[in-house]
Amino acid sequence: MSQSEYKNTRREWLSQAACGFGSLALSSLLHSQTACASENPLSARQPMFPPRAKRVIFLFMGGGPSHVDTFDYKPELFKHNGQDIDFTGVRFDTFGKKSKRKLMQPLWKFQQHGECGQQVSELFPEMAKHVDKLCMIHSMQTEGVAHGPSTLFLHTGATSLVRPSMGSWVTYGLGSLNKNVPGFVTLNPSPNQGGPRNYANAFLPTIYQGTAIGRSGMKAVDSKIRNIENHHTSPLLQEKQFDFLQALNRAQQKNDLNNDRLEATIDSFELAYRMQLHAPEIMNLSTETAATFEAYGINNKETEDFGRQCLMARRLAEADVRYIQVCYSDASGNPKWDQHSDMPKHAQHAKAIDQPVAALLEDLEQRGMLEDTLIWWGGEFGRTPFSQSNNGRDHNPRGFTVWLAGGGTRPGFAYGATDEIGHVAVDNKVHMHDLHATILHLLGLDHEKLTYRHAGRDFRLTDVAGRVVHDLLA
Repeated sequence: MSQSEYKNTRREWLSQAACGFGSLALSSLLHSQTACASENPLSARQPMFPPRAKRVIFLFMGGGPSHVDTFDYKPELFKHNGQDIDFTGVRFDTFGKKSKRKLMQPLWKFQQHGECGQQVSELFPEMAKHVDKLCMIHSMQTEGVAHGPSTLFLHTGATSLVRPSMGSWVTYGLGSLNKNVPGFVTLNPSPNQGGPRNYANAFLPTIYQGTAIGRSGMKAVDSKIRNIENHHTSPLLQEKQFDFLQALNRAQQKNDLNNDRLEATIDSFELAYRMQLHAPEIMNLSTETAATFEAYGINNKETEDFGRQCLMARRLAEADVRYIQVCYSDASGNPKWDQHSDMPKHAQHAKAIDQPVAALLEDLEQRGMLEDTLIWWGGEFGRTPFSQSNNGRDHNPRGFTVWLAGGGTRPGFAYGATDEIGHVAVDNKVHMHDLHATILHLLGLDHEKLTYRHAGRDFRLTDVAGRVVHDLLA
């Protein structure tokens, strides 16, 4: 073979091989896209490692309950009440500046409870009965000093940027355990302090956004999924109409495989159709016993509203909803625990939530669900040990308390500490990123590996920080 003939043959082989490689790549890509289009993105997925919990119920106390008036007992505050002490400011107008502030003692007495001896104030007599179930974190720290940024950080791991909410990350990582209900539900969310961003999917596929039931200010008895039932058309006709509509949608999807919104719409239609058959039963509290209503305080005007929300959370947990948010905020969506000039009002809010939360803990334990259901109670930050406007307290992101229960956490355990007056976390500090990482770990997810590629880099709930606090695990 001449050199010229060899070159021509080699060129022909390379050209054919290149086309072949290209065809293989295109075939693989199309197969991948077709598989993604046909696979339900909410299908249950295996955790990264054996989980301790299957689901989360987050009891969000918007506004920042005062830790030094509830769970973080500080005798020094009683001893030095009214004393002027230098504090370094955290707000924009006082940041880094020292000023004299008067210490203010807790307005309620503390007492030890349970075998663990945890101190709880008289604000929470019912929750105090369950301290041996609770895992207290007394050394929380977070980002942002105003409600908006701190609330966003609590839910999304970012103070201002548009990021997916924690519930969206959980359903993205694990899918849904029940194809007939959403994987992520938020009860009576607020339109303020981040609003829908607190349960939004951001850049994750649209199917992972939270489903809102009701809104702040709406009575829980009226908080329902709108248009869930159709009393005008027979079930058979509804099924035929649905099948025809989905056939049209799937035909359109074949021409637009990369349309996330179209895919999410089709999936949401399928979920909505299944919810018509199953959700009304879940949402119907009338099937509960009178004893259950009494336990949750639904027969009492002060506790009825939050009691209904907590009972609904239990029913959603029974239906295997992965992530459930229960929001406590006022009619205008403002944070209820935000007492800058009226700390005595904490008693009103404590009364509203104490019995329902205690009932939820007891109910889940009796049903054997507390073992694999993680309860998370807390606000976006705590409050200062010094007074504001005589009988109020300011925001405090430097040290505060949240508690966890069930789901593989250590019961009757207290972790970390603030200083002697409850101002700053000093021992075993737990940043909000650490709490997020730990909750994901309990669900069987590695927070460093739960990522999503967007805008040229991999994002995660904990950004580039966070550690699992193994001491909190049972």
